[in-house]
Amino acid sequence: MTPSPSATTRLGLGGVALLLVLAGSALPAAASPADTAGAPTATTVEEQRLERTAPREILRRSGFDSLAPRFERALRGSGDYAQAERTVTRHASALWRRAVDRAQGRGPATGDLSRGDDRPLYWARLALSTELRAWTPRFELSDQQRTALHTALETSSRGQDDIRFPGHRVKRVLVTGFDPFTLDRDVRIGNPSGASALALDGTLVRTADGPARIETVVFPVRWADFAEGEVERVLARQLPRLDLFTTVSQGRQGRFDVERTNGAWRGGFPDNENTASTGTVPVDDPGSQPQWTTTTLPYRQLTAADSGRFPVYDNTQVTEIPAGGTQPVTRPDGPTPGSAARAGGGGDYLSNEIAYRATLLRDRLGLPDLAGGHLHTPVLQFGAENTDPRTGTVTDPDFERNRADIVGQVRELVRTAAANTPPRGQGLSRRESRDAP
Repeated sequence: MTPSPSATTRLGLGGVALLLVLAGSALPAAASPADTAGAPTATTVEEQRLERTAPREILRRSGFDSLAPRFERALRGSGDYAQAERTVTRHASALWRRAVDRAQGRGPATGDLSRGDDRPLYWARLALSTELRAWTPRFELSDQQRTALHTALETSSRGQDDIRFPGHRVKRVLVTGFDPFTLDRDVRIGNPSGASALALDGTLVRTADGPARIETVVFPVRWADFAEGEVERVLARQLPRLDLFTTVSQGRQGRFDVERTNGAWRGGFPDNENTASTGTVPVDDPGSQPQWTTTTLPYRQLTAADSGRFPVYDNTQVTEIPAGGTQPVTRPDGPTPGSAARAGGGGDYLSNEIAYRATLLRDRLGLPDLAGGHLHTPVLQFGAENTDPRTGTVTDPDFERNRADIVGQVRELVRTAAANTPPRGQGLSRRESRDAP
């Protein structure tokens, strides 16, 4: 997830908001807590994009447009908070499972969009979130409880509560993806890392050391969620029992990159809420925070493997402020001692940040033998005649072929990484081992 400088300029200007401060005499009297308990809340920037034509078409052509009305009816029938929480969790989990099943060819192929499309999951989650925000319950609901319901919706619909590693003697692999982003530039955009997560979740691959089980999750493209520790909350309970992890995101055109080094710096590119953040990556215990972390993925084997259509690079470039210096310098071979990070190999956006957070957590948990790092996919592109977001269609044959090729190559790269990683985990049952492809 490495935006180009020109995209940064356009979106940076477009994402600037004006704050209008009104005179106190013009404001209505403040509502009492009793008046506001359980009241609907305003939609977010992400949710407001649902009003555009392409998201509505994506939902309709995938059959996911029926999910929000179903959710709204169930939510309306909730008689207390506990029942509402069960409703939210059930529908959010069902959304994740439906998206995974659709991507992996299980169940009916509702609609005429490709099964491998990650976009229905993203827009359906926002449709459910919009219904939850608009809901007026029949019982008193505090702001904290409403926030908790939104959190449950987010985590359950992203696979974060669905990580399962059953059995014995299996390699355990965790892969993370991202939502689509830069949607104000082109609201039709998908993210091949999210599509890869749907295609790989719960699958088995065979290695010389036996089968490897892959579990996946998807993360939002929002600075605030990362600052609040979402990555660490999900990964802290998983990393000690894994053999391998890789965070995945969309990067450069026409190439995969294994990012060697990750930097402790946010560059300010606007996120999916059109919010910018610049400065040192905020983590717990900043006093012991390093400027750089390093991949432990088997990058030599990944770059040498015949994994698919796109070349795979070992990317060692970073941008730093050298020790004693004041200006950023790009280094092709990694950081120099004592330097301050300004961009890792994966840039200074949330791709770099998830890699930094995951590898920093690996190091802080004392897991030096755990293979992990970041993989950047090629940009998922529309066909040459379908590049204008104002007149283009939501899909085309080149778009479908590009996504399928990228997802297939991610699968092969994960298989290659697992095959070149010594086992640390427990494993599968004998039956599951026989069933591994």
